[in-house]
Amino acid sequence: MSLSRREFLQLLATASAAGFSLTGCDKSSTETPAGVKPQKTPGNPYELAPYGNVSVMHYTDCHAQLLPVWFREPQINLGVGSMYGNPPHLVGEHFLKEYGFVPGSMEANAFTFLDFPELSKKYGKIGGFAHLATLVKNIRAQRPGALLLDGGDTWQGSGTSLWTNAQDMVDAQIKLGVDIMTPHWEMTFGADRVKEIVDNDFAKAGIDFVAQNVTYNDEDFDREGEHVFKPYVMREINGVPVAIIGQAFPYTPIANPRHMVSSWTFGINDGEMQETVDDARSNGAQAVIVISHNGMDVDLKMASRVTGIDAIMGGHTHDAIPKPVVVSNPGGKTLVTNAGSNSKFLGVLDLDVKNGKVKGFQYKLLPVFANLIEPDKDMQDLITKIRAPYQDKLAEELAITDDTLYRRGNFNGTFDQVIVDALLEVADAEIAFSPGFRWGVSVLPGEAITVDHVMTQTAITYPQVTRNEMSGETIKVILEDVADNLFNEDPYYQQGGDMVRVGGLEYTIDPTAAAGKRISDMTLKGKPIDPGRNYAVAGWASVQETPAGDTGLAIWDVVTQYLKDQKTIKVNNLNTPKLKNVEGNPGLG
Repeated sequence: MSLSRREFLQLLATASAAGFSLTGCDKSSTETPAGVKPQKTPGNPYELAPYGNVSVMHYTDCHAQLLPVWFREPQINLGVGSMYGNPPHLVGEHFLKEYGFVPGSMEANAFTFLDFPELSKKYGKIGGFAHLATLVKNIRAQRPGALLLDGGDTWQGSGTSLWTNAQDMVDAQIKLGVDIMTPHWEMTFGADRVKEIVDNDFAKAGIDFVAQNVTYNDEDFDREGEHVFKPYVMREINGVPVAIIGQAFPYTPIANPRHMVSSWTFGINDGEMQETVDDARSNGAQAVIVISHNGMDVDLKMASRVTGIDAIMGGHTHDAIPKPVVVSNPGGKTLVTNAGSNSKFLGVLDLDVKNGKVKGFQYKLLPVFANLIEPDKDMQDLITKIRAPYQDKLAEELAITDDTLYRRGNFNGTFDQVIVDALLEVADAEIAFSPGFRWGVSVLPGEAITVDHVMTQTAITYPQVTRNEMSGETIKVILEDVADNLFNEDPYYQQGGDMVRVGGLEYTIDPTAAAGKRISDMTLKGKPIDPGRNYAVAGWASVQETPAGDTGLAIWDVVTQYLKDQKTIKVNNLNTPKLKNVEGNPGLG
């Protein structure tokens, strides 16, 4: 976002009213190498009071977004059972009330969907690795010895990441100073590529890749049961031995193509996690931190079952949670945090460790407002170099949007609607399915939709568009299966992601109902779906190695062509289901 002088002065006034100055935008404020001028005023969000003797920084789910972005947080994030009304299942005004944020504030813009277009224009874009790098350097200057943890979903989510085979993000991680990482979407580049990066790029840079729950299966007989990666590493922070344990996404071979990691097995593995914690403690760890890609609900349950973990710093479900949830278990208490997505946030956890135990903590989840932080020159130069060969292609304007386009939420977002509408038209289908992915940046009304935007929504290594005949009965089974994945009352049966996005088909859903009984009133053009009739269904991102009904088209080509044909995008009919038994749910905005 390029600010005019008038806009810049307005932003200065806004920030002043909020209690801090925009030192990162003030070109005269260069007395610190980190680009954020230290101040004693408590209103400065990037100057944190020192605490304790162990500090770790954490970001997760950046999905290859190197530049500042718009990213609208969910309007629907329903919790059921014990998850009802608890973080992370709070949205909008319920979220603001829970955390004491003021409507219309910068925090409201960063953490909620409320007044998103207006507040986004007011406060500017958020994230970006050059701004994140400045913030990391600033925190390290305040907290010598602090570690930087990457929670995964870093190598996937952009055109440049796909076209460079993840090398762009690997180089950016090294430049950022990542110390330790655990994976998820990284696996979709294939086992060979993952090992190549870990054994070469990361090894040379001193980055540890940890995952206690990834082992060889019987396909690799000689190493069956062995860990593929280190389960944990020990790092000394200011004289305190700290164990960092990795927990990769447990359902990788189900949610993503199994053939890409065919000889590796995954899982939640509570028992093995307990053994790993005990081993770290026996080897002298005075603090134990898990860097997790379970998803927050799974982390909360794991924290109640596994003892000896001081903190779980989690990701996968893209939940930005300002305060840790303190979970009691038979061995004591565990902090559970989640640090959002798209490089929007940096979590900073300070622990006070004395006599081998954590006596206290301080935590802050910092929104990375690009207008408040001077971009790091070295990182900016790297990003420019990465994007240069593709810049003309990425900048191609395909259409103009009259609406805010977004994806994040339990059901169809407006960008999802564009994708399913494109599938219906280009693939000549009656019904379209699009995965409930939580990645993909937003576009504000009046902006041009570019190839860059489309790639943030579609850039995966298995982009094939399919068209198949499916019976009405099969369609209901698919919807029920995905609904159970999202709304099962036991988080260990949830695999992350949101409800499959649909085009053409309309239906009713009761998230509180039993498995197999959540979906009803399925219709197409006002007529009930016939269980015995076949319907032409288009989709993409099949996890099969050879997808049935492969059209030979990649999803980004389908969406690109559709946008060029439409020229102007106005989502007149957002195809969200009718909801039952959710009145008053604070996960509904």
